[in-house]
Amino acid sequence: MRLRLPVESPTEPPTGYKIAHPVLSQDGTRAGFTGVSLGGALPYGVLADASCVYGRRHRSPARRCDCGFHCVHERAAAEALRCTAEHRDTVLLEVCVLGAYIRFERGFRYARQRVRTATAGPCGCGAGAVALADAGWGRPGWWALAPACAGCVRGRTSVSLAGFARLAGGGLRVVAGGAARAAAAAGAAAGMAAELTAGEKLGLPELTAEAALLQARLDWFQTQLTHFGEAGAGGPEQG
Repeated sequence: MRLRLPVESPTEPPTGYKIAHPVLSQDGTRAGFTGVSLGGALPYGVLADASCVYGRRHRSPARRCDCGFHCVHERAAAEALRCTAEHRDTVLLEVCVLGAYIRFERGFRYARQRVRTATAGPCGCGAGAVALADAGWGRPGWWALAPACAGCVRGRTSVSLAGFARLAGGGLRVVAGGAARAAAAAGAAAGMAAELTAGEKLGLPELTAEAALLQARLDWFQTQLTHFGEAGAGGPEQG
């Protein structure tokens, strides 16, 4: 006798949590994520469909396969995964579980997802993140990114948190988590606002992050110009 899994009919899509590495396309026009385990070599967008990573023709999630997107039920369980050394640079995703899914004790395996929010942890130096910068590795055609503060961005390939959200599209929100977000907003000027497109505005934390990133770049360029000036001053006199 063939056993059937219980069928659920939720009134709204379930919510889950997972960790992922943010990625930026080589030409800087697209943003997305890549997983930390099965299927990690295939970047995905804010709205994406799963496929079998083994090349089988069945639909994901297949009962006798482990393909499909994966997430956990509890936010704390996903955050705990970031304690390991190899996952320190990941961001925490809140996802909307769409399509067919299989429910497990700790999470879901499912066919389709929409990423609602990406929460960036602190920079490697411990300061609050204002950008996502080159992590030093990547996939073909994609730069892997990691949370970075204004002082650590310097000349690295990077994008602000708000800029990453715009490139990713789909209504994605990218925020700095906990104390990091408060640190990023600490020096903001009250009442500052900027219009992106008709009816779309940045909030105070996003504007603060953009300003901090711009200031970090200006400081880095000023340092480089100073080095050039010192080298020129110490050279032989021109007749």
